[in-house]
Amino acid sequence: MTKPVAYIYNYANGDYALWHKTEQHIEKAIPLYTKEQLHPCVKMTQVEFDEFKILKSLNPTSDLIAILKTVSNFKYKNLQSRFVCGSIENQTEFATLWLRCRYERLEETIEIVPDMKWFVRSKELAKNSKYLWLCDAEYLDVPQCLFTNDNQLSAMGFDTKEEAEKWTNPLTEAVQLPVEGE
Repeated sequence: MTKPVAYIYNYANGDYALWHKTEQHIEKAIPLYTKEQLHPCVKMTQVEFDEFKILKSLNPTSDLIAILKTVSNFKYKNLQSRFVCGSIENQTEFATLWLRCRYERLEETIEIVPDMKWFVRSKELAKNSKYLWLCDAEYLDVPQCLFTNDNQLSAMGFDTKEEAEKWTNPLTEAVQLPVEGE
């Protein structure tokens, strides 16, 4: 967390003072707000960020209505599924982000977060000191439960914890991990 932008100092005689820098009596300072509270970063996955960067470079001066129509195009499927077809809060977040990006750098406005999925793995390590991961046997007609001890790269990923927990048993657990590449 960054330092607050301003502080209120409560002096012994009951007076209050507003300071922009911490010069004295830091232990009595009450932070008013931080830069993140004034301008919160929008959290995006790397794929969403790449799409947004392309959108911004191709349409640097477009108004909000034109951008929403452009994002509705299937070319920007990640932005569309999250912001345009999402909740009104997500649409508002996208509108605010688009308008802020006209005046600020993208790196200051957007925080890249890893894409997270739920996986099913063994609770205990196997003999080779690795976990066993639930995998989908693509070569069978009916999905089957197979375990691999390679790593979670070939494991079945689930979008929600509830979906993953349907596949657990007393020897396995659902864990949330970042997905680096599909």
